Amino acid sequence: MATMQGTDTRGTAATPLVSPVSSHNEWDPLEEVVVGRLDGATIPSGHPVVTCNIPPWAARLQALAAGRAYPRRLIEPAQVELDGFVALLQSLGVTVTRPDPVDHRQRFATPDWSSRGFCNSCPRDSLLVVGDEIIETPMAWPCRYFETHSYRRLLKDYFQRGARWTAAPKPQLTDALFDPDFSPPKPGEAMRYILTEFEPVFDAADFVRAGRDLFVTRSNVTNRMGIEWLRRHLGSGYRIHEIESRCRTPMHIDTTFLPLGPGKALVNPEYIDVNRLPDVLKSWDILVAPEPDPIGERLLKVTSMCGKWLSMNVLMIDEGRVLVERHHTAMLRAVERWGFEPIPCDLIHYAPFGGSFHCATLDIRRRGTLESYVD
Repeated sequence: MATMQGTDTRGTAATPLVSPVSSHNEWDPLEEVVVGRLDGATIPSGHPVVTCNIPPWAARLQALAAGRAYPRRLIEPAQVELDGFVALLQSLGVTVTRPDPVDHRQRFATPDWSSRGFCNSCPRDSLLVVGDEIIETPMAWPCRYFETHSYRRLLKDYFQRGARWTAAPKPQLTDALFDPDFSPPKPGEAMRYILTEFEPVFDAADFVRAGRDLFVTRSNVTNRMGIEWLRRHLGSGYRIHEIESRCRTPMHIDTTFLPLGPGKALVNPEYIDVNRLPDVLKSWDILVAPEPDPIGERLLKVTSMCGKWLSMNVLMIDEGRVLVERHHTAMLRAVERWGFEPIPCDLIHYAPFGGSFHCATLDIRRRGTLESYVD
């Protein structure tokens, strides 16, 4: 873990602090994690950057319901599963911390626009941990503009105990950031995105970490300026590699490409052409995800904003053990075949709130050191 020199109230040097934040990759033994909340969850706004990734009929329904609380029939089963997930993590010896509950129906504004919130179900989106540093990300959804405020109690505590705490430039999110003529590209058409390069924006969930190397997908919430901002911020000690996605509505890398261990990565065969992966991965074992098990519950199929490949949204407990959604039996069998120990857990009803195990968590501390795992 990184250390920093603390000071006492008179400004004189005190005992060096050992950062409680220390996580370099996706698979070192997990010691502490933030898990999201469903309290106050609000249906997100009908802004084009929100609705561009869903079918037109779903966008119309969302626009009608935007700003209202999620219905109890979605909240209640998801909350039961979330409570079970937290209990399972704790039984595995992992320290679990939580953001503060927030009523996301409250309206807020900047000089250019106003919005209601969304929810703090997915800390992986708004916060990026690289080593001993937590970075607040400049997200493109207006309804998520102040989402990190629900984590401020945790952030201040981690900072006071020795972590580095950074916030990327707060975006303006004016109309200049969004292409007014955008429509998702059809198969065979050149890729295009709703975001312009007006200012840097990115979600942390478009990045995954493998020591000194990070992998990113450009998406409808992460533009080139955002990727470049993080590259310059991290400096020469890190490299960022872009993963080319064939998804027509890309958003977040952890249903496309996910490192599971040193030299091992899980890939989505629908979105990834393994022959076009970055050259630094040529020596890695590329594990192709099986076709996801179909979801029979109609309400989940209608309300999920994440698509069928949430089966890939697994969480490594350590280099050998992996949390997998119990419904996805094909994935459970696959990770066992690849030599991992799968730990089944229920979280399928979390999908309407933005994800599964990887999305719902933020690694705070994994026991390990900064290394390079690529050629």
